[in-house]
Amino acid sequence: MGLFGGKKESFKDKKSLVIYFSRADENYAVGYIDKGNTEYIAEYVRDIIGSDLFKVEPLVPYSKDYATCIEEAKQRVGNAPIKESLKDISDYEVIYIMTPIYWGTYAPEIETALKNLDFTHKTIRIVTTHEGSGLANVPGDVKRICKGATVLDDAIAIRGADCKNARSKIENWI
Repeated sequence: MGLFGGKKESFKDKKSLVIYFSRADENYAVGYIDKGNTEYIAEYVRDIIGSDLFKVEPLVPYSKDYATCIEEAKQRVGNAPIKESLKDISDYEVIYIMTPIYWGTYAPEIETALKNLDFTHKTIRIVTTHEGSGLANVPGDVKRICKGATVLDDAIAIRGADCKNARSKIENWI
């Protein structure tokens, strides 16, 4: 049930796309991992509702070492080239944007992926992965860049260390 006893809106039957950035290798607080934390969450959404996935990948991969990666990422803020860009999202009703937190917002590559897309009449849902930053400024920054979209206020933040075991949290959220 939603607010005031109304029925909660269902997103399970809407054509959906997950746009996500995820990084494996050495991660803060979890050590070396074979799959990025955010990728687990993106795959849960795909498995639960049958969404399409678009993994945003840097044109130049980050270092495997966390400290070096952080320095590289700082240099990419505002100019983070990606391997492949989405051209058209017109077939989708709901766009899920998923990202780890980098300095209080999304990974720089997420902005590159989003900035030239037409979000008119799209519904956006947000998931962040973090180790203490929560949602940070991601909802506001997504609203700023995704003009014409309805960015829902139901965004969730999942600790990176908890992502492997967060399927039930994602099922409840969807």
